[in-house]
Amino acid sequence: MNSASDLRLLASDDGDLAYRDTGAGDPVVLLHSGFTDHRVFDAQIPALSREYRVIAPDVRGHGASANATRPFRWADDLAALLRHLDTGPAVLVGVSMGGAIATDTVLEYPELVRAVVACGASTSEFEYTSPWARQVQAEQAAALGAGDVEGWLTAFLRFVPGEYRTLDDVDPDVLRRVREMALGTLAKHTPDEENHHVPLTGTWARVPKIDVPVLAVNGALDAPELLAEAERLARTVHNGRSVVIDGVAHYPNMERPGAFTDIVATFLGSL
Repeated sequence: MNSASDLRLLASDDGDLAYRDTGAGDPVVLLHSGFTDHRVFDAQIPALSREYRVIAPDVRGHGASANATRPFRWADDLAALLRHLDTGPAVLVGVSMGGAIATDTVLEYPELVRAVVACGASTSEFEYTSPWARQVQAEQAAALGAGDVEGWLTAFLRFVPGEYRTLDDVDPDVLRRVREMALGTLAKHTPDEENHHVPLTGTWARVPKIDVPVLAVNGALDAPELLAEAERLARTVHNGRSVVIDGVAHYPNMERPGAFTDIVATFLGSL
């Protein structure tokens, strides 16, 4: 299990950004989902670091990283970290929000990216244009506005079982871990706090220009709209393909960590 002592800090113009950096070899960056942190990849970090240099940041406003006080873009933060670490082109592996960060970064900084693995995600525009995502965000915002943390968690946690299961169908330890991370990140913020994240626009017109390998990894039970977005990404890029993991939804890396790690490792070995 990772601890705070494993984290390193990058000083940015708007506070410190935390990350893990372990192993040696070609760089692989693990990018977590929204309201969680790098511990989403507790199973993948030790497994992949046997052969690769694994970098697992806490996205700004999450985990141990500073909150934003001014406009920022995910891709800019990640590019600054990769340049600071002098990694050369890295493989970006992202789940949910992390997948959007990976895709945004290859669009904005193609020289820093060797390949992309996107799980349940496409580009960051999805968060702002998808009716389904907007509905979930509205439910979360309404709960927070009423001071109902449990209501917020209920809305947030329904990503875990996906479209066809209930929370009772999910391993309680997975729910406990996601809940713990989400509450930790939530505690960093206030209900009236401004969202300083600036999404990319016009991304789909640029996606066909992505010329690095892209693998979409999806849980078969994820929300259909999320599956469709990830599949669209794999179809639209020059060198893309997709794979589905049965019996799981938005967090295949946590619910079936061995299967997810094997798929990523096989993809890495093919590069």
